[in-house]
Amino acid sequence: MKSDPETILSVLDLAGVREGGTVAESFRNTVRLAQAAEAWGYRRFWLAEHHNLPGIASAATAVLIGHVAGATKTIRVGSGGVMLPNHAPLVIAEQFGTLEALYPGRIDLGLGRAVGGDSLTAHVLGRGPNAGDRFPELLQELMHYLGPVSPNQRVQAVPGGNSHVPVWLLGSSTFGAQLAAVLGLPFAFAGQFAPQMMLEAIALYRESFKPSAGLNQPYVMVGLPVLAADTDKQAGHLATSSRQRILRLIRGQPIFTPPPVASMEGLWNADEERAVNAHLGAAVIGGPSTVKRQLREFLQLTRANELILYSDCYQVDDRLRSYEIVANTMGLSR
Repeated sequence: MKSDPETILSVLDLAGVREGGTVAESFRNTVRLAQAAEAWGYRRFWLAEHHNLPGIASAATAVLIGHVAGATKTIRVGSGGVMLPNHAPLVIAEQFGTLEALYPGRIDLGLGRAVGGDSLTAHVLGRGPNAGDRFPELLQELMHYLGPVSPNQRVQAVPGGNSHVPVWLLGSSTFGAQLAAVLGLPFAFAGQFAPQMMLEAIALYRESFKPSAGLNQPYVMVGLPVLAADTDKQAGHLATSSRQRILRLIRGQPIFTPPPVASMEGLWNADEERAVNAHLGAAVIGGPSTVKRQLREFLQLTRANELILYSDCYQVDDRLRSYEIVANTMGLSR
């Protein structure tokens, strides 16, 4: 089966923990999904940094990236993303320089400026209230450490210097879009949870893009919630797990993935329903024909170069089936 050359699909994973499950189980499921995604023809497999969120186990992002890369052979593995203001740029350069040395040509470094948790977590991480404002400065420092090592350079990333690990900027607003455009970096928009400013941010990025040594023209990736099943009805049923999880996030409750329910009726109030639906405003949910149509419509709307898909299910087999259906309907190469 040959893929459409304009259809590049990837996988976003949070190492979610289901109700009644364990972190170890979630890591086994992450590896299982990465191996399947590689076989089905997905381009890359990214993991996202989060902290103090019971139900998400991807806090030690670089460690988990190494685990997944070691269990796969060809798929690119990276961060979607590392929250740079939480870390010293030198440490991130060393971590990803190490990963690149272990798995050459397969590592991506996607960067964001959020906390990946709440305000208390930011305090514990040593972040001030305006830490995100330093993101451009921290980014330049990190890129310096990953780039060519200068003669007599007193501080080097060892490993990391001369590694040229590909850097991506992530964002859910126009800030990241504008910075990525100025620096000539690929831009990934977080449509999987904040689609409201998606089209505005993408347009700004394309209009403002300046070619760089690493990228001649704009490259847009969009995160997208997708849940595919054998029928529209089944997909809608399975999607209630994700809706419940987002509801719990809004309420400040642990977000272990719950089993699906027959109906969301009575589980939320009108304001909460609107908030959950806004979070999932770009979601693609349905059987094979519905998913294929909606994905093609989304690609036409955004003209995205690549989609990175997030499927959230209680049972890992349902999650695997979702990605398999997308691979089949979109004609990914096996």
